[in-house]
Amino acid sequence: MIGAGMGAMAAAARLAVAGRRVTVYERTETHGGALRRHERDGFGFDTGPGLLHLPAVWRDLFVKTGREPLEERVAMAQVEPAVRHVFADGSSVALPGGSRAGTVEALDAALGPGAGERWSELLVRAREVWDATRRPLLEEPLTGAVDRAALGRDPYPARRRGLLRRRPATLTGVARAELRDPRLVALLESHALAHGLDPRRAPASAVVLAYLEHTFGTWYVRGGMRALADAVYERCLERGVEFRFGTAVSRVVVEGGRAVGVELADGTREAADAVVWGAGGPVPAAGDAGEAGGGTGAAAGRLTVLLALRGRRPEGTAHRTVVHTAGPGGTTRTVTVLRPGDPALVPDGEHESAVLSVAVPPHRAGAGRPADRAEAMDWTAGEWAAVDWTAPGAAERCADEALAVADAAGLGLGGRLLWREVRTPADTERETGAPGGAVPAPVLAGADGAFLRAANRTATAGLYRVGGWAHPGGGTAHAGMSGAMAAGLIVEGDDWRGSR
Repeated sequence: MIGAGMGAMAAAARLAVAGRRVTVYERTETHGGALRRHERDGFGFDTGPGLLHLPAVWRDLFVKTGREPLEERVAMAQVEPAVRHVFADGSSVALPGGSRAGTVEALDAALGPGAGERWSELLVRAREVWDATRRPLLEEPLTGAVDRAALGRDPYPARRRGLLRRRPATLTGVARAELRDPRLVALLESHALAHGLDPRRAPASAVVLAYLEHTFGTWYVRGGMRALADAVYERCLERGVEFRFGTAVSRVVVEGGRAVGVELADGTREAADAVVWGAGGPVPAAGDAGEAGGGTGAAAGRLTVLLALRGRRPEGTAHRTVVHTAGPGGTTRTVTVLRPGDPALVPDGEHESAVLSVAVPPHRAGAGRPADRAEAMDWTAGEWAAVDWTAPGAAERCADEALAVADAAGLGLGGRLLWREVRTPADTERETGAPGGAVPAPVLAGADGAFLRAANRTATAGLYRVGGWAHPGGGTAHAGMSGAMAAGLIVEGDDWRGSR
């Protein structure tokens, strides 16, 4: 097993329970991949994902590897309200978690009569996308050209336009045709932006992202998401998984068309019956023409600003606020503000921690820097052009802009600031090994397969992939699904098509 990210650990625990001897090689000194925690002066911050979707994935892991509820290892709570949106015109709405009627009522009250019904009707069509893609995208491994061809067709239902039934080609097309109100358009587009996807390019099927959040809720892990990574790591140890930290793998050893082990950075070779690649980028396999997949593709990076604030968290503060601001060409940009109100993350009750995050271009040394703050935040301006985030001033300008956007929305964070730390895609690349520090999005159907990821089973026998750069793509839950798929293929054979 190469890498100790969440996908790799999910596979390791399942393989160990199935009687396999599992060794995990991790080039850094810790586990969890992007689920890391930064601590300073009694404050704590998630530096990767701060919220959890589809917690059933991890509940299933703990039941299948020990018949123990996940909640006996970590405390989780559903976020309520699920999110507060502040739109570019100054209006706002707080949406409840999992209540269709409550969402309709909230949108009608905030945006005008009929807004809630239009959103509700869109979610009905999004349910059709979910029903069509749930199993092939989330429960079954991706295999062969046939699967890719089928998933390359967009399942979003066509609607009558004049004499013809037509299907919008993109998420923005769906939003503008069916929601009309620019605030509802921004609301739908924000579900793509949250994953670093450009809604003008994302297929119409991306409506499923809004459906998933509305239907299955948004969850917070007490103490931060790092607590989930710790729990999965401990489960692996209990099942006999061996971890070798500070041990980089230079390549996968392939003989006779089959992976037979790994070669470490110091030249040592370790034999294996199967190799699971859980790191970003192409698999470095000897004798292999280069396993496709795992590159950055159309993936954005994340810039996060960790804020240590003086003063109590105001009563009624939403855990997550999405601030919308106007972007180029009629697009919107978003700054997400997480304010968990978790006593474990602050030195005392007279302080608050908050995390701002914004999608930005990935990192490439020597690529130059944004000319100004607006350009720094405008990851939609070009075709995913990279930025040298180590260039003097690049990160601070973007952080200034993100904080200014939040304060213009009335959040009042800047005046309470004790200190801040800025983390860029360059930091992500250094810590996780993801090329450019890009953050992979979940896979989507449509667009001729452009939003799919590399298959879990590679063209090399005995070599498998897990993690965000493999099927079914990015996100903590999706990484866990990739681990289940790889373990199923190894234990049950390459014809395994998922649990039934």
